[in-house]
Amino acid sequence: MKKILVVDLTHGGIILASELSKKTDATIMAWDLYHTLEEGAKDSLKANGIELVDDNFLLGPIDDGLMVVAPVHCQLTVPTELTHHQAVRLLLEDEIKVPILEVTGVKGKSSTVAILKEIYRDNNPLILSSLGAEAVEGEKITLLRKDISITPASIITTWKLALQDQFQPGMCIFETSLGGTGLAEVGVLTNLAEDYYIAGNSKRASQAKEQIFQSKMVVCHLETFQSIYSSNNDFQNKTNTFSVDGEANLTTSQVAYGIQETSFIIKINNLKKLSGELVNASIPVKTFAPGPHHLENVLAAVCAAFTMGASEEEIRTGLESFKGIKGRTSILEAENVRIVQEVNPGINLTAIKKSVDMMAHYGDMALVLGGQYGVTCEEIDENALSTFLDELSEDITLILTDELGKSLDNKINRVRIYVKDLDDAMDLARELGVNSVLLIYRSHFANIEKR
Repeated sequence: MKKILVVDLTHGGIILASELSKKTDATIMAWDLYHTLEEGAKDSLKANGIELVDDNFLLGPIDDGLMVVAPVHCQLTVPTELTHHQAVRLLLEDEIKVPILEVTGVKGKSSTVAILKEIYRDNNPLILSSLGAEAVEGEKITLLRKDISITPASIITTWKLALQDQFQPGMCIFETSLGGTGLAEVGVLTNLAEDYYIAGNSKRASQAKEQIFQSKMVVCHLETFQSIYSSNNDFQNKTNTFSVDGEANLTTSQVAYGIQETSFIIKINNLKKLSGELVNASIPVKTFAPGPHHLENVLAAVCAAFTMGASEEEIRTGLESFKGIKGRTSILEAENVRIVQEVNPGINLTAIKKSVDMMAHYGDMALVLGGQYGVTCEEIDENALSTFLDELSEDITLILTDELGKSLDNKINRVRIYVKDLDDAMDLARELGVNSVLLIYRSHFANIEKR
């Protein structure tokens, strides 16, 4: 009998092991690579006939028929036959009969999914993003689960939640970390803003995210595609590119940025639909995109929608409906002060630079910067961030807060204020008499809502 070893029970392996035990005749084994499994979960796996193995399992003689299923970021001494992404495809390819969009990348994934949700509201989409699993029926949105990861196995969880709720989606839009499953008609690679190391520094993120090219067609940021993937002829034949100002299949002209609404013209050049039809057009639109990096997210979503076959009217209406994501680039007007919130567990130096540059166009400002550690696997380069902050204009009042702020306070030389509590830091910023306050905070937005 075939044996399957599922590696890493922290990032979705429990779900994969359980589903494989139901849908195959193989003997299923599971390895708790990071030792995070609680006793109740261990008992549940064993009750389902799944054998738990320890760290020494791969050191001994290995059965020739063993199939290893492991995350793309794992570094193992034996070959991986299926990544977690590919295992999800194996388990769901005969179940999901509606069109699928998958979104991966370093930055902008959740925003791109949120824009696509507006474009496809009338298609009753099933949504998975870092903001939760949702069933959308026009204006009605049912939150199926709030706290859910974007590991590939969460696609299985989201699909099962929809079935339990008797929701019948017209399509699925899934945000997925480190690549795609191959289930998608159209896969989206938003960008590789930072090509960080994974798998014990043996791989780059770009190698993992290459899995998105298992999709039938792909939408990719122009610079990312040209610098990393364009040498592959198979990828070239199935990829549409987007760029704010480059010679891509989808780009822009006449961009007029506004803090609440940005207008521009979408220029489409030989964009290939799933049907094979080529699109060439110029379309005036407006949406929420106060800075170039927000506009890139919009273009990622629009390029994906055109590739899938959405109409100009569906796209224009969806863009006009998009008002940003609460917390993640949301804007409040209070007491003659504009407060722009950039709250994200994956905030990094690239995102911080773009946000500060965006706000420089909207008058004098105070910058409130801080957050927490351990909210994502990708930590921030504090030395590089400190250098950037030291080079900022002294006209920008800098207020540091929380764990990250405390650490930065000991590293930078420019004038700054440290305030331990985020609420107190924001109160101080509002009292300064500036036009705008930019909050950049490394956390899940749900965490700061509880403060």
